[in-house]
Amino acid sequence: MLRFILGRLLVSIAVFLGISVLLFALVRSAPGDPLDMYFDPMSFQGPDREAALAAAREQLGLDKPLPVQYFTWLGEAMRGNLGRSLVSGRPVSSVMTERLQNSSSLMLAALLISLLLGIAAGLLAALKRNTAVDYVLSAASLVALSIPVFFLSLVGMYVFGVKLGWLPTAGMNEPGGGALSGLRHLVLPAVILGFSGAAAYMRWGRASVLDVLDRDYMVTARSKGLSTSRVVWRHGVHNALIPLITVVSMQIPTLFSGAVIVEQIFAWPGMGRFAVDSITARDYPAIMGFVMFVAVLVVLCNLVADVLYAIVDPRIRL
Repeated sequence: MLRFILGRLLVSIAVFLGISVLLFALVRSAPGDPLDMYFDPMSFQGPDREAALAAAREQLGLDKPLPVQYFTWLGEAMRGNLGRSLVSGRPVSSVMTERLQNSSSLMLAALLISLLLGIAAGLLAALKRNTAVDYVLSAASLVALSIPVFFLSLVGMYVFGVKLGWLPTAGMNEPGGGALSGLRHLVLPAVILGFSGAAAYMRWGRASVLDVLDRDYMVTARSKGLSTSRVVWRHGVHNALIPLITVVSMQIPTLFSGAVIVEQIFAWPGMGRFAVDSITARDYPAIMGFVMFVAVLVVLCNLVADVLYAIVDPRIRL
């Protein structure tokens, strides 16, 4: 098992380095000059502006060759220093830590809702296949997958925030509000994100369990007189976990990096809004910090998924 994990870890490190080189080259090759955000073009013109730009470029190391810039950035990033934002002047790592804390509460709540609803509905639909329960759950999942998340967010805001007045529709908390106020702000965006993810988990869970139920070892277990619940939970669900592990490992980075629409609609100051603001401002250190965070998250989730595969099915270690 240890040899298997070390092998996957070495592959993950190589993938991470390849991603870092590619992304650094792509970001640096984007049109425009990041130093345009440093100076107001109307403040001064002519030689003074050119001299100021040259001094700032030298100070930030942007005058060095790209390979030197890359290795300098990578060395600092390995020590946790992602540079300073060109817009705010604050360390990128500090800004990302604040935004990550905000996103974590939203994404973990959404993931928990997705898993509970999706896996339970998928298992129920598989056990009740070709019945009214199966048809209703399958139709509901298709409807949920078809509804754009921005439309679902606007409907939720209108119904539960405007018409009923049960839940707030913007921000993370009220001024001076406590934990209860923060929880009320969390409910609506988390449920909307969780509902969208649950539909995908339901489809995958149903297909995985149905694939397992007709296997020879399931028929053998039933023929031995084992109860239906024991056969399903001990043999069925256990062997149907691998596809679900794959889906969840891909969904976690998507939740942190792809929930831009929900965070924008609900004015949630998370990683998604941080990415949009950084790209709009051409803030290269912030863009690189965000993209590398997502890359590390993808690599780590895939590494954890590989380890879980080996735990669920020991044959994979070979």
